Amino acid sequence: MVLLLLAVLAGGAAWWWLHQPMTMTAKTLELEIEPGTRPRAVAQRVADAGVQVDPQLLYLWFRLSGQDRAIKAGNYELEQGLTPYVLLQKLARGEASQSAVTLVEGWNWRQVRQALQREATLKQDSSELSDEELMKLLGREGVAPEGRFFPDTYTFSKGSSDVQVLHRALHAMDRHLADAWAMRAANTPLKSPDEALILASIVEKETGRASDRAQIAGVFTNRLRIGMLLQTDPTVIYGLGAAFDGNLRKRDLQADTPWNTYTRPGLPITPISMPGKAALMAAVQPEQTRALYFVAKGDGTSHFSASLDEHNRAVNRYQRGQ
Repeated sequence: MVLLLLAVLAGGAAWWWLHQPMTMTAKTLELEIEPGTRPRAVAQRVADAGVQVDPQLLYLWFRLSGQDRAIKAGNYELEQGLTPYVLLQKLARGEASQSAVTLVEGWNWRQVRQALQREATLKQDSSELSDEELMKLLGREGVAPEGRFFPDTYTFSKGSSDVQVLHRALHAMDRHLADAWAMRAANTPLKSPDEALILASIVEKETGRASDRAQIAGVFTNRLRIGMLLQTDPTVIYGLGAAFDGNLRKRDLQADTPWNTYTRPGLPITPISMPGKAALMAAVQPEQTRALYFVAKGDGTSHFSASLDEHNRAVNRYQRGQ
């Protein structure tokens, strides 16, 4: 009888807990669940989002319900009054917001801000902030925003802040950059993850076809190793900013800016675009090649040369039609 009574009391307590609204730190919270997130991590993210619940207890509910494997990735809006029972139903049915914004590989910071401003359902909390103020708000005071956000598609709930999207993109780049840096080649001349990010941003802009990416990274790595100027046009164009009219002239190559790799040795001072995962990996694991030069062939691919004479012949052939 005692055991039966205890079982009844435990069942009643569990039922009460499942249907008791959870305390939240705000009226509405945003919960992001990325593809592949395990149920235990989902429970922790619920707590991290601002729901005052024991993540271990919530995970136990997921498991005992038999729906732990049904939880779907997405961006969820959690409102006050939410119970553990309703939360699991929401996650299992995939009742996530469908709004999304895509940040494209190779975009620069100006294009990122424009893309966010075009999203009518996003709160434009950063529109009046300078780059410096925004990066301070994101916890990266003194860091330039260029290249610091990972290009991907980000879902969000209606009324979410553009700062929240940027925060997610910033940390996504942190993760991908850390993963790439951990797998860097032993003989890389790069000295830090930041240098890897800068080189990857150049590789992203220079690559016309994915199959050339690692070899292009190999050319720049070879140049860095021997102290040769990188001499890459995209860095010059980036340094020109709004003054670039689409036609790169000799005087532009000679106009010194912190990003002009024709006038300054080594890597520029910041990235010049948002590199994707493939460009990050190419920067840290470049193809082993003797090439020091490459030129676009006009079909999206490049011709690679180990000597200046060979390069000049390739330029005459592919660029000057000789």
